[in-house]
Amino acid sequence: MPDRGALSERAVVRRLHDRLGLGATRQDLEQSILEGPDVTLTKLLTIDEPAPTNVPDPPQIRDLPADDPARKAQDQQRSDQERQAILWWLDRMATVKAPRAEKLTWFWHGHFATSNEKVRDVGLMLTQNQTFRAQGQDSVAKLAQAMVVDPALNIWLDNHTNRKFAPNENLGRELMELFTLGVGEYSESDVRQAARALTGWSYKDRALTFKKANFDDGPKTVLGSIAGLDSDSLVDLLTARPDSARFIATRLWNRLVSSDSPSEAELEQLTDAYGPGTSVRGLLRALATSAAFRDPTKTLVKQPVEWAVGLARAVGRPVGTLDDKDRATALNQLKALGQTPFRPPNVGGWPAGAPYITPTATVARVRFAAVLLTGGTLGSVDDPPSGTNARAEWARATLGVDAWSARTRAALSQVADPRQLLIVAAVSPEYVVSG
Repeated sequence: MPDRGALSERAVVRRLHDRLGLGATRQDLEQSILEGPDVTLTKLLTIDEPAPTNVPDPPQIRDLPADDPARKAQDQQRSDQERQAILWWLDRMATVKAPRAEKLTWFWHGHFATSNEKVRDVGLMLTQNQTFRAQGQDSVAKLAQAMVVDPALNIWLDNHTNRKFAPNENLGRELMELFTLGVGEYSESDVRQAARALTGWSYKDRALTFKKANFDDGPKTVLGSIAGLDSDSLVDLLTARPDSARFIATRLWNRLVSSDSPSEAELEQLTDAYGPGTSVRGLLRALATSAAFRDPTKTLVKQPVEWAVGLARAVGRPVGTLDDKDRATALNQLKALGQTPFRPPNVGGWPAGAPYITPTATVARVRFAAVLLTGGTLGSVDDPPSGTNARAEWARATLGVDAWSARTRAALSQVADPRQLLIVAAVSPEYVVSG
């Protein structure tokens, strides 16, 4: 008899697609259920999507004076560039066959949160996006090395103005607090010394340039270690610490397993898998094979982008296939939900959980689902059957839901039109929350 205190094998497979991927079509989910959790996990961790070849390459825009008559048109061009980049990424997330890399790219975007509101060059944001995709699948240390010299992040945290005789502490502080160690694991002296190690970088024409004359090459004392640190050796020092392993493991646990912190025993298993190589895939496997991953109480509210992309994947209709008006509506609803790619609210990234299950959020979800599911072709949806119960099961299977509650099933029974039925199902608790 199966353990009633754990998820069924079928539900584990669905959860793997939810948590380590971005959801699955009915056909892919059914195939994974036949293969079982072990094969599904191995495929998610080992199959890599080819690197994108169609990344937008927007020209750099140099700001005109505010009173220039052409400034309004220039601002519109900048907005159009950003919209194109957002749609490109949403569509990539919705169409890739092996979505683990995109899921991690999304995670790292929230971890090393950088906003185009300040960067004002979506070309730099796309370069950072490519770095997350290329470097964020294996070694956290290597990714952090790339991030401290990433132009967008340096502009966002003002490190391109960090000079030997005029240090700026922003990147040094966030590198420790938000990116590698966590709150309370460093002192103000460590921040000042780390800032010195990050001096010397200047920005021009979408590139960072190291100028030795602006670099503080004296010895620095960070976390008790004295050395002539620079950006590379500072990251090596931070990411090699046990505190860093615990921090990264907990961050991924909170996004992929549970909003509750892992126990000490669980954390030890995770950090062992992470190891001195700061292995992302090792950590993901440890997360997905933990007992907590099979615990039915470890539910997570889907982030708005994950919910929207998962819906697009399930029905086979990316946002980019909509007409101009509906695309604009879809993006506006993501904004109303509080989550637009390339626009995290602050350096701490997006919140999780409760902010996305308010009545206002439900209205925005209904509007998004309506423009995605009304009209047009749904490439991954079978023809709906007749009969109230059969249609409810069709909607459940289409969206990859384990089971409907009695309340949701009663609500679905009131809807006759198949497209409207999918809209109601898409905003149900069973779909909005990854069970």
